[in-house]
Amino acid sequence: MEKMARTQKTVLLVVTLTSFIGPFIISSVNIALPDIERYFAIDAITLSWVITSFLLSSAIFLLPMGKWADIKGVKSIFKQGTVVFVVFTFLCAITNSSTILIVARFLQGVGAAMLMATGPAILISEFPVNQRGRVLGINVAAVYIGLSVGPLVGGFVTYYFGWQGIFWISGMLGLSVMLVAFLFLGEDKHKAPQSRMDVWGAIIYMLALSCLVYGSSKITSLQGQILIGLGVLLIIGFLFYQTKVSFPVFPTHLFRINKLFAYSNAAALINYSATFAIVFLLSLYLQKIQHYSPREAGSILIAQPVVMALLSPLAGYLSDRMEPRILASAGMAICSLGLALLAFIGADTSTITIIGILAFIGIGFALFSSPNMNTIMSSVDKTKSGLASGMAATMRVLGQMASMTIATAIFAIFFKGESVEGVSDLLFIKSIHYAFLAFAFICAGGIYFSMARGRMHTDNENRID
Repeated sequence: MEKMARTQKTVLLVVTLTSFIGPFIISSVNIALPDIERYFAIDAITLSWVITSFLLSSAIFLLPMGKWADIKGVKSIFKQGTVVFVVFTFLCAITNSSTILIVARFLQGVGAAMLMATGPAILISEFPVNQRGRVLGINVAAVYIGLSVGPLVGGFVTYYFGWQGIFWISGMLGLSVMLVAFLFLGEDKHKAPQSRMDVWGAIIYMLALSCLVYGSSKITSLQGQILIGLGVLLIIGFLFYQTKVSFPVFPTHLFRINKLFAYSNAAALINYSATFAIVFLLSLYLQKIQHYSPREAGSILIAQPVVMALLSPLAGYLSDRMEPRILASAGMAICSLGLALLAFIGADTSTITIIGILAFIGIGFALFSSPNMNTIMSSVDKTKSGLASGMAATMRVLGQMASMTIATAIFAIFFKGESVEGVSDLLFIKSIHYAFLAFAFICAGGIYFSMARGRMHTDNENRID
């Protein structure tokens, strides 16, 4: 019993650390974007790819890696993921080319996908059912702590050492996690019997997402519109193909017969689609319109993730004792209202107002995220935990990518190839007003899926073993 407790603590430590690093590097790079733009002399669309390339690779590899982890073992893929992440994080730190930076960020995202697809599955394999909400809440809190300290540390590091320092710090953290994982994580207990990878399905899926994201960055051109159309056709073809294969990458059968699983994933997709670009947009707003330094902007942006980090363990604990859909739906409604409030900020909006709105959104996100993850991971058998974990992470990253794609498309329409620094303050504020309004409506639509998913604690027929 004592040995099992030590193993559980080690597993929780390793997975929690990796859950911290990914959000930390995303939020810290967000705050450094104006410096990266000036360093490489790139336009707003190219700048957005510093973020989008990481999200794109994470999205297109999450499902295949989740499936592969069920076959080969979640701990094995997790360890390999730490190596990939560390190598390309250090490459980001030493490059002097914007193209290489974007490519390195893409490959860094592959490593992050391997970690995100396996982390929650490892927790599920080590902890009993009655502790899942608590440990997943701690894991989600680590995500928000990463988001919390990212802007503050990123702003400080960028101000004194340049944007490259962010990647040096992240690389050293990743290296520490890699050593702990290889030394103490142990071997896999659960693998999916008689399963194999659907290679063609994975390829179609990757091409579809790539066409959609790249096309959105060029939405004002014929090329971009053709790519978006091709991406939609490939997605439709992919979903149809997945119904015909024996070992699909995308579990369409779970979405057809498991309402709890399907609606919880849909709610996650919508919530992240509506909320992820908040830091991206406000980082630019605070530095361009309010004339804050990266360090000062980072200290303002921590308001949302700090509240999320404080409340997520409590929300996870409560989701073990009451229906998660109640907590999650309330959280979604709060997020929607907060986004609507952000649509009215202007050049004279006070800092206190911005902090208050961010804290309010943080409450909503905390109430939503931990209970929603608990529902997803509890709706399937342990042998499918890698798939469920990969699917939950895929919904998160697809949502984050959709959020950035919407923001990028709005910039492309309003800025017409100009840099963020090059456009007028009035035009920039107008563009973020449209973005936040769009996100508020998207988030409001997600309340239905969150509430209509069913009851986790009593609807046993929803569980697929």
